[in-house]
Amino acid sequence: MTFRFDNSWARTLPGSFLALQPDVPAAPRLVALNTVLAAELGLDPAVLEAEAAAWFSGAELPAGAESIALAYAGHQFGGFSPVLGDGRAHLLGEFLDAGGRRWDLQLKGSGRTPFSRGGDGKAVLGPMLREYLVSEAMAALGLATTRALAVTATGETVLRDGRRQPGAVLARVAASHIRVGSFQFHAARGEQDRVRALADYAMARHDPALAAGDYLGFFDAVIGRQARLIAQWMGVGFIHGVMNTDNMAISGETIDYGPCAFMEGYAPGTVFSSIDHQGRYAYANQPLILAWNLARLAEALLPLFAAEEAAAVAAANLRLAGIAGIYRAEWLAVMRRKLGLSGEEDGDGALADDLLAAMAGADWTLTFHRLSEASSGDLSRLQPLFADFTAMAAWLPRWRARGPDPVAMRRENPAVIPRNHRVEAALEAANSGDMAPFEALLAAVRAPFVAAPDFMLPAPTGFGRYVTYCGT
Repeated sequence: MTFRFDNSWARTLPGSFLALQPDVPAAPRLVALNTVLAAELGLDPAVLEAEAAAWFSGAELPAGAESIALAYAGHQFGGFSPVLGDGRAHLLGEFLDAGGRRWDLQLKGSGRTPFSRGGDGKAVLGPMLREYLVSEAMAALGLATTRALAVTATGETVLRDGRRQPGAVLARVAASHIRVGSFQFHAARGEQDRVRALADYAMARHDPALAAGDYLGFFDAVIGRQARLIAQWMGVGFIHGVMNTDNMAISGETIDYGPCAFMEGYAPGTVFSSIDHQGRYAYANQPLILAWNLARLAEALLPLFAAEEAAAVAAANLRLAGIAGIYRAEWLAVMRRKLGLSGEEDGDGALADDLLAAMAGADWTLTFHRLSEASSGDLSRLQPLFADFTAMAAWLPRWRARGPDPVAMRRENPAVIPRNHRVEAALEAANSGDMAPFEALLAAVRAPFVAAPDFMLPAPTGFGRYVTYCGT
């Protein structure tokens, strides 16, 4: 099967997009096709491979596609921009998979739009392959995420970071591209009818069990999805890097992999992004930004919550006050699974908190991966991860007394993540035309619970402080 398009956004939400065609690339060439995802969606990989260079670069559109650029606003590092939008992306439409589920198909790096704000609308190969790689890792780890269907080279070079780099386009699949900023766009313009129409559309698409007009129920559902997602990020040591409101998806998917990375040595203040000078989106701040972003969504939805403003504000504040508790419950559920704990006991929260205090500086992924061995007293591989094992040694008996299940822990704690030095090496090779390191790393992160010694160790001494960029 190929794409069965049913473009409900273009049909339903006038005023929220511009009808625009992608740029036609000079010499499109398929670089990577996600045959795993294609099979999951019921698409024919052979057909996709034959058409990929054209369809996924913008050279030609598949039958039934209606290319549009979405409008949205957003708070970026705390400052509000009333008009952002797809400045280098085109939503080709929505297709139904073999099971009848609806998916967006979007091109990223496909050319300038009126939302480009002076940018060139292009993308380069490294960041597009990075999104492919990291989003596949997240999917394999069981986290909700957008996913890359293909990366194509455009045959042109693009100026980034002071050097010419190979141009590329990413084809991305998402449950939807509705963002907090999508609501903010209409709210900032006083378009309450369009806020309501977008909410009705989002509810029908993501929360069809809700009664028509149950906007508080919709807000509750978004809170639940986002709290679960951020708790899962924290569990695997993932740092998104740019949690602006235009990068928070109503669907609860991880979206827009820009300056993201996985933390190695545990440090709550870890930041990778080159532009996050104040640490706003540091690892430990992600739950706080979750609540901040959801407050911005509440502001946009406020007139829908109740006819009287005072009642709407009270209903919103009640829910905002509950976010910390909802997140804590989701995070504690993640930590119980990582620690192999069955059931719930009152002391579990303190046990998890004290573990984090004890493992400062130790490799996040390897500590949890090797912790299962310590349940029986074998510390031979765990202890070398710590500069000072004293606090950990005091914590272990408390944990063992709780009766951890080492088999369950091995199912929960990955052996392999996209280690930063491995990602960079793979992308550098790809820029030079060698895709072998990328393919090897991709295979490893798609099987994260299988030990792969070549991909498990932290960055070697001398790798230095890792810095990421938005890729714009």
